[in-house]
Amino acid sequence: MALHFELVTPAKLVRSEDVHMVVVPGTEGEFGVLAGHAPFMSTVADGALKVYRTENGAPEEIIITGGFAEVGDAGLTVLAEHVEG
Repeated sequence: MALHFELVTPAKLVRSEDVHMVVVPGTEGEFGVLAGHAPFMSTVADGALKVYRTENGAPEEIIITGGFAEVGDAGLTVLAEHVEG
């Protein structure tokens, strides 16, 4: 079962894909999101968003600046103020 992940900035949709897991740098600490995670919202700290495409794969790191993360029925959406690259 895959997690639908979207990364959005005020300017554009950066990513929209199905992945295994995403680790988000929350302001209260990092948290991992897998498919079927309970719904919640969190503020996001500046740092590396880690995207695992497969269960045993190495993560891809995306540097983000601030924002919010929302986990819901549609998956994980990260609304970042800025994404490097």
